[in-house]
Amino acid sequence: MQHIIIGAGPAGVVAAETLRKCDPAASITIIGDEPEPPYSRMAIPYYLSDNIEESGNYLRDPDEHYSKQNIELVQQKVEKIDTGAKQISLADGSSRAYDKLLIATGSSPISPPIPGLDLPQVHSCWTLQDARAIIELAKAGANVVLIGAGFIGSIILEALVKRGVKLSVVETGNRMVPRMLNEKAGGLLKQWCVDKGIDVRTSCSVESITAGDSGEVQVSLSDGSKLSAALVITATGVKPNVDMLDGSGIKVEQGVLVNNCMQTSNSDVYAAGDVAQGMDFSTGNFEVQAIQPTATDHGRIAALNMSGNTTEHHGTVNMNILDTIGLVSCSFGLWMGVDGGEQAELYNADEFQYINLQFDGNYLVGASSIGKTQHIGVLRGLIESKIDLGKWKNRLMKDPTCIMEAYIASTQELGYS
Repeated sequence: MQHIIIGAGPAGVVAAETLRKCDPAASITIIGDEPEPPYSRMAIPYYLSDNIEESGNYLRDPDEHYSKQNIELVQQKVEKIDTGAKQISLADGSSRAYDKLLIATGSSPISPPIPGLDLPQVHSCWTLQDARAIIELAKAGANVVLIGAGFIGSIILEALVKRGVKLSVVETGNRMVPRMLNEKAGGLLKQWCVDKGIDVRTSCSVESITAGDSGEVQVSLSDGSKLSAALVITATGVKPNVDMLDGSGIKVEQGVLVNNCMQTSNSDVYAAGDVAQGMDFSTGNFEVQAIQPTATDHGRIAALNMSGNTTEHHGTVNMNILDTIGLVSCSFGLWMGVDGGEQAELYNADEFQYINLQFDGNYLVGASSIGKTQHIGVLRGLIESKIDLGKWKNRLMKDPTCIMEAYIASTQELGYS
């Protein structure tokens, strides 16, 4: 059996390892289009912060792990997939045949329509190559502009602060991480950053970037102001990598559409990770979840099914946990609530503490918090277990900090009064 995996990120590596466990005799190939060994993009901020060496980004020891697992690594770009002939075409002109194929190509940064993005001082922060360029320009005391204060941008933010730069953040939304936190929580996070000396500009956008005389660029903003910068970083979202699927007949919507076995519209082709449009636990809809825990879950389940071990994916809880200069924020499931649902909320701006619970009847379906980290696992557990909270729902409506007591009582039926 010839298994080919396109994509050398967490989904692809976990899939290859799972395939090897299930089928010791199979031929397994991972094809990635970057010059480095398989690595985790989520580790790049630690590299930027000088907490790890570049090799610390690698998912496994490239000198031993893959050879011991008898997993072939190929560094080439896949140009085309021919599902009829069951082969892929590579950029060097060669081709590879497959019996089962996994698309785990991940995603790429979205470039906003801003004039000047092609200047040498402007970079995204998505690859190790990007990280090297940022390290060269993000010297202590340098003026840096970060475009985007979403999840990715806020992770990069902390690494930049640790490098000692003078940081300005420009976000089109009216708060930080608007796809993860509501206005109160996102506003608290903004204030926390401002108090740490970061220039955060929300409800603002970059209109153009132009070259300056001093080697810095001039960043023109929608509010009429201008910022000088030795470095501009764009963090304005990502999109699934699906170009090689043109003409393949494989169905693509938001991403590559898969069923509960991570199988695409072609029975011999599977998809996993940021590129896959898989089931969302909370909604039952098929959506793209560009987070690493989902990617590894997808990779494992896809590999089991590729090897003939039928395993269904029942959806992953959408979850985000973010540490921003010491302030931890998180969101789980339907954090924005459901139609007709109720919510419980605690808001303490002076202490930078916030918690919001979202209910559908007696069930906890979503949650978000800032500055209260002790029950993060419990929040996720209650959402995933779909436990009827009974009388504890009303108690949580009055005091959302009683989440641990509610979890213990509801799961063990201790009958607390």
